[in-house]
Amino acid sequence: MSVRVQSLMGRLSRGPILRSDKWRRLVLALLIALCGFLSFFPEQYRAAVTLTPTDPASLGLSGTLGELGASGGVFGNQAAIEVSLKVARSGYVRNTVAKEVDIENKLQKSKISSLRWLEQEVDIQSLRGGIIQFEIKLTDRVLAKQIIAAYAKAVRAQLGVIAREQVTYKQRILTELVERASDKLAITQSAYDVFRMKTLYPSPEKAIEGVGDRIPRLEDALLGKKVELNTARKFATDDNMRVRQILSEIESLDDELRRVRSTSPTNENSLGQVVENSTKVAKLRRDLDVAQTLYDNYSKYLQGTSVENLTSSANIRILEPPYIDTSRQYNMLPLALGLLILLFAMAIEFYRIRPPLEDTAEE
Repeated sequence: MSVRVQSLMGRLSRGPILRSDKWRRLVLALLIALCGFLSFFPEQYRAAVTLTPTDPASLGLSGTLGELGASGGVFGNQAAIEVSLKVARSGYVRNTVAKEVDIENKLQKSKISSLRWLEQEVDIQSLRGGIIQFEIKLTDRVLAKQIIAAYAKAVRAQLGVIAREQVTYKQRILTELVERASDKLAITQSAYDVFRMKTLYPSPEKAIEGVGDRIPRLEDALLGKKVELNTARKFATDDNMRVRQILSEIESLDDELRRVRSTSPTNENSLGQVVENSTKVAKLRRDLDVAQTLYDNYSKYLQGTSVENLTSSANIRILEPPYIDTSRQYNMLPLALGLLILLFAMAIEFYRIRPPLEDTAEE
């Protein structure tokens, strides 16, 4: 009787060592025990730090920044997490961490190899709630904690540099705008003052009111003189000195009333001249108000950038300082390999107990 092996499991179960139940179980048990030992030793330590981008509301400065015309955030609320992750994964941050920890001497590797090692070993991920986590697993707990602390420090410093550069650019623009607004304000203020001194209109509103009040006074005075004339004519003729005096006063009042009522801007102290000058001075006043408003707003925005510059270093809030996780860490590669060997051993034992019919044939 001969045996013909057909399946892969059948070939393996009839190998030189696996053929014997004693040696097979001994070798597999030793391999599983070795993988189990390597899963625990050398012991791994997990170092981690969690942080989140801050906003003025969390610092209690949103009201102050709003009053000063400053923006609510350096990068904008939607892009804060993405920008922080991009900066954290940048080569600049890795270089900074490598210099801070002196990773080349500690690992005895070249600079390029050290940077690649940091990129592979340090896990940077975004958690729910806008939280960013840095973690690394090493057998050297001190080095692991130093690397994580250096990452948090480097990211915070780099985001601060970016924020200050943006604020500096904004300050430069606002400074130019303030200077232009200041020059415009000086020109419009001078034009407004010169026109008022030239036309003797310190207040356009009062000038118009004065003309408006003068007309009814002249009308009342003219009406009173006409009544007085009618009364005098009852007792005297037009040749009387008193009647002549009243007629002369009526003529003067009538000429003055016509001049005041005139709409021609060339007549002195006329309604037309007052309206024209008031219109010009009102336009100059509007230009002055616009220039003053622009100057005040630009100055307020410039003050707001000073507050932004002071708070630029507070762009990252550390939620959990660098720490070593107290939970036991396992070496996943030996653990996974041990599980595979255990499954293989169970499969071999099951096959040896009940081999499939198609794997053997009698000739």
